[in-house]
Amino acid sequence: MKKTLLIIILLTSSFIYSQEQALGTAIKTLDGKTTSLAEFTAKNDLVIVSLWATWCVPCKNELDAINDVYQDWQDETNVQLVAVSIDDSRTVNRVKPLVNGKDWDYTILLDTNNDLKRALNIATVPLTLIVKNGEIVFRHSGYTPGAEDALYKELKKHI
Repeated sequence: MKKTLLIIILLTSSFIYSQEQALGTAIKTLDGKTTSLAEFTAKNDLVIVSLWATWCVPCKNELDAINDVYQDWQDETNVQLVAVSIDDSRTVNRVKPLVNGKDWDYTILLDTNNDLKRALNIATVPLTLIVKNGEIVFRHSGYTPGAEDALYKELKKHI
């Protein structure tokens, strides 16, 4: 019994450490400055992190759908959304024009080396996380129309 409890404690602490380590992974702003998700989650109690790419149609559909209700979400929950593009060096030049054309009111970050993607052990995008007080409390992969409603319900659980 004691061994089982010790193993559970070690696995849990290892998972929490890997989350903290992943959130601390260096990524870039659109201006080329180095930052991390840890910096954004330290400033805000509740953050939605969306990993996406310019070539990913479901990713853009999800961010468009959230954009339609984002102001209401902010008013009700004080949530911030950070959209992290995983576009590589070949496609990263498409990010800024696409974001400007969409008029998304999100913080946009770049993971061109896929360091964050690897740290979070992500196979596909879109991937949506809810981070509360520096801890990942929700993780969802993929997008179908209406998934933003389920995300909002999950968000409300954590305010």
